[in-house]
Amino acid sequence: MSHSTYNKQWGEGQSALQDLLQQEIPEEPPKPEKDRLAAFQLLATMYIKYIQIFRKLEQSYDQIVHPQKRRVLRHVLDGAMGRILELKHEMVNLEFSEYHYFDDVLSDLKLTPNDVEIPIPKYFIYERMEALQKREKTLGQILAKMGPQDKDDRKEEIKMSFEEAIHIVQIHERARQGRLRAKFMKEIRQQELDEKNQRRTGAPTLDPDVAAVRIQKVWKGFAQRRKTKRDREEEMMFIGMAPPPRPQNLKNTHEALATKRESERRVKQTNYEIEYQNALVQIKEKIKESEGPDIKESMMDQIRQWFIECRDATGKFPEFPDEDDGGSSLIFKEKSPEELEAEMKEKEEGGGKKKDKKGKKKDKKEKKGKKDKKGKKGKKGGDDDEEEEGWKMQESSFVPAIKDGHEDYKGVWVTRDEKDNFSQRHDAELIKENKRKEVEEEVRVQVDELMRAELKNLKAAVDRDKGKKGTNLAGKYPGKDGLKMLMHLLPFKTDPKRLKKELPKQLKTIKGDDRLLLVGTSRCPFDGEMKPLTSSYQRIILIPRPDYASRHLLWRRLILKNGGTLTNHLDVSSLSKVTDGYTPGHMVTAIQQILTERRIQALSKKPLTSVEFIAPLARIDPIYKEEEESFKGWYAKTPLGKKRAKAAQADEDGDGGGKGGKGKKGKKGKKGGKKKGKKKK
Repeated sequence: MSHSTYNKQWGEGQSALQDLLQQEIPEEPPKPEKDRLAAFQLLATMYIKYIQIFRKLEQSYDQIVHPQKRRVLRHVLDGAMGRILELKHEMVNLEFSEYHYFDDVLSDLKLTPNDVEIPIPKYFIYERMEALQKREKTLGQILAKMGPQDKDDRKEEIKMSFEEAIHIVQIHERARQGRLRAKFMKEIRQQELDEKNQRRTGAPTLDPDVAAVRIQKVWKGFAQRRKTKRDREEEMMFIGMAPPPRPQNLKNTHEALATKRESERRVKQTNYEIEYQNALVQIKEKIKESEGPDIKESMMDQIRQWFIECRDATGKFPEFPDEDDGGSSLIFKEKSPEELEAEMKEKEEGGGKKKDKKGKKKDKKEKKGKKDKKGKKGKKGGDDDEEEEGWKMQESSFVPAIKDGHEDYKGVWVTRDEKDNFSQRHDAELIKENKRKEVEEEVRVQVDELMRAELKNLKAAVDRDKGKKGTNLAGKYPGKDGLKMLMHLLPFKTDPKRLKKELPKQLKTIKGDDRLLLVGTSRCPFDGEMKPLTSSYQRIILIPRPDYASRHLLWRRLILKNGGTLTNHLDVSSLSKVTDGYTPGHMVTAIQQILTERRIQALSKKPLTSVEFIAPLARIDPIYKEEEESFKGWYAKTPLGKKRAKAAQADEDGDGGGKGGKGKKGKKGKKGGKKKGKKKK
């Protein structure tokens, strides 16, 4: 796609983001939502919309080559990802479940489940390629030092004795010979029968015209059936019910060409980024040389004028602001000399930190006392001051960043004319605007040093009896905290109980900047202790066995991924029904056992059938209902499962109380209290 296409896609994402920002930052604070279902619908709608925006922005960021646009886009993209995580946590805390169903929301928005899949941003890999390669190299060196290790992921082998294997080979060989002999004898009998019929009927006396008509009839029927079959296959491919045929030359396909163009654009991104970094240095040096002296003279004149105005207004020269307070930048904020002098006096007078702390503590105590009095009065007078019950969305940490990025987009790129920038290189004018500010800041620091010395000389000339003022050094010099990371490589057969004490210790040393994610899987989590698990792992997710729709999709995807083809001979629907209770791992095992290299080469002559997968599946035990119930029972004992059960129980109690009580409010309250007391017992 072209530059304009990705720019347009970026604009669509920003316009959708503007609608969400109006909802995120309303003019009036929203009232608490008492209905949990309505609150979840609101969160789910925002979650899905943010995912759509994220998909558009991520694809645009991956392919836009303009370096300055990419910076604005990255700022918004990171904010959108953070907001998606915040909304996910909100839904988990609201529903007490890691799984959410968006069927009704997707139906209202006219979307499919594929539209809300969250892709992994490509820049996660491309921008950290060197670090990843270095890590792979280090890991390879470590594994080489450890020596050869037994592979744990080898396929399950069928155990049999040598005599059984010979017996199976003999059976198949005898069957093959029998089939060949039967085929040979059938051909001989058919040949004898044809010769006998020829001798009985004699030479053919069919009229050539009649023979030609018969040949035409057979050929036309065959040609029409072949055309109808081809049209049916094309129609099924057009409506998406059948996959397109695999091309012989994969290099000339549309997907291969698109991938090639994408890689070319990434190379352009790297080259343009290098040009942009060089331009930053060059343009800054040019501004220093051409505009630096003028900026310096202008600042010095303004500061001298400020000296004179302060002396005329207060009768003495002012104190020059410290560099920690901003230096002369405070002077250029258009404040009067009296206001600046008052600010400097306040800072001088507020030097005693201990007194301030004591005063603050007293103020806090007084405020607490007032609040307590107000609370008592409120209890006597009524419930007017109490906060309304209900769900309120937590304040977001990423919405301000999203808003800033959106404002940058609106202020700079919406109305910018880029007709002359067809190749989408950097914009020098924008660099000048930003670098001019940096040059002004650097010149300001130099001017501050000169003007402090000049102010000191002026004060010394006016008041020579004044002693030197002592200088105060402030600041702390904290030491660098070293990160201690210890990685243990344990054999597969080591007793896992040894990790019971070591794993929590190692997890404490991992920080967010390390970008490490610990994932643990277990086939029998109910054999372990719940408390250490919940303390070591932040999230506990129960992966359920797939339903019919998921199995249908998995079979199609996995067969194609392992080199198979989908034809009319393969009944995926029946295969999905038969494999109820099997996990995706079981499906992968069965497919890998069937789709060997030899079988893949024979697919053109012998298409794949669903019966072939029955034998390997029969040797695998599925997940039975009793085992699934034990998993569900264990998950209900996790902290999140307990919260969910408690919330469901509260909803049931609320529904029961609403149906049963028809009198005064006080009677309803008494009935509700009795019910709760019985349940606690």
